[in-house]
Amino acid sequence: MEKRKVEVCFTPENIQYFDISNSHIVVVDVLRATSAICAAFANGAKAVIPVPSIDEARKAKENGYIVAAERDGVTLSFADFGNSPFNFTAERIGGREVAYSTTNGTRAIIEASKGLSVVVASFINISAVANWEMATGHGDVLVLCAGWKGKFCLEDTLFAGALAEQLLANEIFETQCDGTQAALQLWGNAKGNIKSYLELVAQRHRLKRLGLDDVLDYCFTPDSSSVVPVLREGKLVAAKPQL
Repeated sequence: MEKRKVEVCFTPENIQYFDISNSHIVVVDVLRATSAICAAFANGAKAVIPVPSIDEARKAKENGYIVAAERDGVTLSFADFGNSPFNFTAERIGGREVAYSTTNGTRAIIEASKGLSVVVASFINISAVANWEMATGHGDVLVLCAGWKGKFCLEDTLFAGALAEQLLANEIFETQCDGTQAALQLWGNAKGNIKSYLELVAQRHRLKRLGLDDVLDYCFTPDSSSVVPVLREGKLVAAKPQL
């Protein structure tokens, strides 16, 4: 049986260099977009609608949606709240659809939409996502890091390494991708003391300057949720992990 490949793309700008027609895409933006999406579904959201632009987010608000929207960490003036996972409480979003627009993460989700499938991941649901991808039974897996405004970011790459480690422990997967190998090396260096390693992460310091770094423990604690958000017809919906 031909093995399934595991690849890592460090930014949405680089996805053009991958053949994604046979790939299931795992989108990650650990600090904070995909962590917040995972939190939303853990707290009962009906759907999360990724919208790429501020204008589209504003129109969604005018059309009666709850809107979570930020740029550079700052909540947009018309939005109900920003993208801290702690904003997505059951009281606010349980059973409701949320329009969502962020600096990097929502764009990455939309860029991934031409793949075989798109799921959203964070450390919060890492094992559920790994199980989901193992159970698909066909196609390769591409981990798409949201990055920071077109640039490489460390925290998403750490996640990519952690997920690749889980997938490659299963003999149905292999990798011949330098990006995957780099992510595995970074994760190997970091996983023994992740909190200390986070001091190297630029986004950690951006959030600290804004007083928004209270999410670090939450975003880097694995497996607090078993829900896998899946993109279907332009909306993210909750899917139970395939076991």
